[in-house]
Amino acid sequence: MHIVVIGHGMVGHKFLETLAASGVHDLHVTVLGEEPRPAYDRVHLSEFFAGKSADDLSLVAPGFFEREDLAERMVLRLNAKVVAIDRAAQSVLLGDGSSVAYDRLVLATGSYPFVPPVPGADRKDCFVYRTIEDLEAMTECGSRSRTGVVIGGGLLGLECAKALRDLGLQAHVVEFAPRLMAVQVDDPGARVLRTRIEELGVGVHTGKNTLAIVDGETTTHRMQFADGTHLDTDMIVFSAGIRPRDELARHAGLELGARGGIVIDGQCLTSDPHIYAIGECALWNGQLFGLVAPGYDMARTAARHLLGTECGFAGADMSTKLKLMGVDVASIGDAHGATPGSRSYQFLDERRQTYRKIVVSSCGKYLLGGVLVGDAAAYGTLLQTMLNKIELPEAPEYLILPESGSTIRPALGVDKLPATAQVCSCNDISKGALCDAVAAGATTIGALKSCTTAGTACGGCVPLVTQVLNAELKKLGVAVNNHLCEHFPYSRQELYHLVRVEGIKEFGELLARHGRGLGCDVCKPTAANILASVWNDFVLKPKHASLQDSNDYFLGNIQKDGTYSVVPRMPGGEVTADGLIAVGMVAKKYGLYTKITGGQRVDLFGARVDQLPAIWEALIEAGFESGHAYGKSLRTVKSCVGSTWCRYGVGDSVGFAIELENRYKGLRAPHKIKFGVSGCTRECAEAQGKDVGLIATDKGWNLYVCGNGGMKPRHAELIASNLTEAEVVKLTDRFLMFYVRTAERLQRTSTWRENLEGGLEYLKQVVVEDSLGIGDELEAQMQHVVDTYACEWKEAITNPAVRSRFRHFVNSPEADSNIVFVPERGQVRPATFDERRRTIPIAIA
Repeated sequence: MHIVVIGHGMVGHKFLETLAASGVHDLHVTVLGEEPRPAYDRVHLSEFFAGKSADDLSLVAPGFFEREDLAERMVLRLNAKVVAIDRAAQSVLLGDGSSVAYDRLVLATGSYPFVPPVPGADRKDCFVYRTIEDLEAMTECGSRSRTGVVIGGGLLGLECAKALRDLGLQAHVVEFAPRLMAVQVDDPGARVLRTRIEELGVGVHTGKNTLAIVDGETTTHRMQFADGTHLDTDMIVFSAGIRPRDELARHAGLELGARGGIVIDGQCLTSDPHIYAIGECALWNGQLFGLVAPGYDMARTAARHLLGTECGFAGADMSTKLKLMGVDVASIGDAHGATPGSRSYQFLDERRQTYRKIVVSSCGKYLLGGVLVGDAAAYGTLLQTMLNKIELPEAPEYLILPESGSTIRPALGVDKLPATAQVCSCNDISKGALCDAVAAGATTIGALKSCTTAGTACGGCVPLVTQVLNAELKKLGVAVNNHLCEHFPYSRQELYHLVRVEGIKEFGELLARHGRGLGCDVCKPTAANILASVWNDFVLKPKHASLQDSNDYFLGNIQKDGTYSVVPRMPGGEVTADGLIAVGMVAKKYGLYTKITGGQRVDLFGARVDQLPAIWEALIEAGFESGHAYGKSLRTVKSCVGSTWCRYGVGDSVGFAIELENRYKGLRAPHKIKFGVSGCTRECAEAQGKDVGLIATDKGWNLYVCGNGGMKPRHAELIASNLTEAEVVKLTDRFLMFYVRTAERLQRTSTWRENLEGGLEYLKQVVVEDSLGIGDELEAQMQHVVDTYACEWKEAITNPAVRSRFRHFVNSPEADSNIVFVPERGQVRPATFDERRRTIPIAIA
C-alpha cells in the first residue's frame, strides 16, 4: 500500500512516528513538505529569537528517515508544493508538474494565519508569525526598527509580542476584543494578565478596530483606529487567529464545514474513504482544534486505522497552560462557566497580581473548569480532577485560596487517579501505561520517558509523571531514589553527614570514597557548598575553585550581558556618609549602574570580570566586606530604624540586625538566606516574609522562620516568643544549622519546612526543646563558622594566584568587546542586540 502525506509539520510527523513505532511492514510512504526544512516545533517558535536555531527546533530525530527499517519505505520530499488532488486517478499533482499516486492520502496541511482585510496590510514590513522564514524576515526588519506591533491578543499574539521584545523593540499588542485572550480567560483574569504584561513594558491596546495602515510621520507605519486614535510603528505582525488550509480538499470536492475545515469522522476519514485529514485542517463534530495535543491524537488515530487497529478520535480537552512573556496562564475546561447551573469560586490578589477561578457543577461535587493567571501551580491537580471526575473536597475553595498556617491546599494523590487517566496528552500516555512500565523495570524518570515517551513533548506533565513513578516504586517496595546525581548514590543530606563525620575536606576525596566517575555540574557545586558549610574554607582554594558555578568562581553575580554585580555588605542597612561617598566614587570611576536594593544595600552593576579585583580593593580599603550577593549564603538583614529613632519602636532593630548579620555573614547554606528585624509590630522590615524574622514586643523578641518572597511567597511561622537577644541567637544558631544539615540541594527554608515530616511542631521540638539532644552541637558548629569567618574578596585580592583568575580570556589580557552600554536616566544599562549594532560603545575606565 502506498501512502502519501501532504504536509510535514508537527502533526504530519507524529503520524510518521506512529507508523514507524508500529512497524511499517508492507507500507510505502511519501511525505510532501511545502517548506524547505523538515518538521519543527511551532509551539516553541518564539525561542528562535532567544537563540535557538532551526536545527534546535527540529522534531525529526537524527537519522530518522535513514533508519534501516524506513530508508526504502518512507521518503521525505521538501519544497514539494501540492497544487491539486485527482481523486479519480488517486494521485496528487505537484507544482513542478510531476504527480504521485496513492492508495491512501493523508492531509496534514495545517492552517494559515488570518490577515484582516485592512487597507495597507500588504505593505512592506508587515508580517505573519508562522514559519521560520517569517521569523528570519522579522529579525532582519527588527535590526532597523525601534517599535513593533502585534495585531492579535490571543495565545500566539502574546508569544509574538515576546519575540518583538527579544528583538529589542518597544512592543505593542493591538486587540479587537475588549480583553486579551478572550477565548481562554475571563474578565478578571484578563485584567491581571494585562497588568502583568504592561509591567513588562509592553503596550496593550484592547477594543481597537484597525481601519487602515498608512505611512507614519517618523515611523514606517501608522495604524488608524475606528475611535479616531492612531499608533505609529516600524513593524507590524499579524497574529489574529488561524484558518484551516482546506483549499486542496475544496477543489477536490471533499466535504467541508460551513466556515471551512475538512469534515472527518471518528477514524479521521474524510468524505472520501481513501483520504484522511488530521490536525488544524480537520473539522470533527463541527469543531476545529488549534492545539497540538488534539492533532497528535488525530495522527495516532489515522495511523492505527491504516494499520487495521480498532481506534477512534472522540474530541479532545482544550485545556492549556503556557508561560506568556514570563506570566503563567492556564485555562481549564469550561473556563467561562457556560454549563447551566454551574457555580464559580474566584480569588484575586491585586498586590501580587494573581487570579484563580474554578467552575464547579450545580451539585458542587465536580470540577468543570478554571482560570489561573500569574500562578498556575495548581494546574496539574485541577486538570486531573476535572478529566477524571474526581469528587471535590467539602470546601473546594481551598483548591485556589492561598495556604496559611491553618489551611493547607488539598492535594490530589496519584492513587486517586484511575488507570485510564491520561497523564501525557501530547503522546496519549495513561497512568496505567506508566505503572506497567515501572513494573517492567523503568525505575528512573529518564527510563520512564524513554520507554513511554511521556513528558518528551511539551514537558508539562513531567511533575505528575514523577509522582506516578515514586508512588509505584513505593508500592513495589523499592526505596525512592533521592540520589544527588549519577555520580553519588546519596542525597545532599547524606553527603553532608559523610563529609562532616569522616572529616572529608576535598571533592576528590569525597568522590574516591563515596562516588564514581568525574562528577558533574550538579554534584560539584553541591559538594563545594557542603565543604564550605562544614569547614568554612575559602571557596577559591585551588582544589575548590573548579567546583564552583560561575557566580562563586568570580565572587560576583553574573548579569545577562556578561558583566558582574558588586554588592558590598552594609549590615542592617546601616552605612556611614564616608561609606556612601566611597561607594559613589567607585561607581563613578568604573561607570557602574547603582541601585538601592530591597535588602537595604547598594548594588553596583556593569563591572567587567577584569575590573572586579580593583573595584573590591577600593571598597575593602574603605572598610567594606563581601556582601555574598553571589552565594548560597546570608544575603541581607533588613531592618527598620527601631527604638533608636522611631517613636513607635520598642526594640533596637538596627543594632540587633547588625549583630545578627555580622554573626551569620559567613554561613554557606543550601540556598540563599534573608533576615528581617522589625522594632515593633508595625513590621516595617517585613520580617514575616523572611527565612528568619524578628519582631520586637514590650516583652522581648518574637522569632519567625521559613518565610520567603519570590515566585511562591510564604508567610513565616512563629517558632518562639518573648525572647532575649541571647535566646534569639541560640535558637537561630540551631535553626540555621539544622537547615544546613538536612535540606536538599537548592532548597529554600520555606520548601524545606513544607517537606519536613512533622511540620512546625517537629521543628519547634528540635530547635526550641532540643528533642534530639543536638542543640549544643548545632550551636558549637555555628560558632566554628563565626570564628573562622574571613572576607572572601579580601582573600581574593591579596592572593596573586586567585587574583590572576579574573580575566575574560585565559590567554589574553584583553577585555570583552561584546560588552556595550547605552545611557539611560543618567546612568548606563546593557545595550540590546540591535543597539550593539548601531551604538558607539560607552567607554568605561
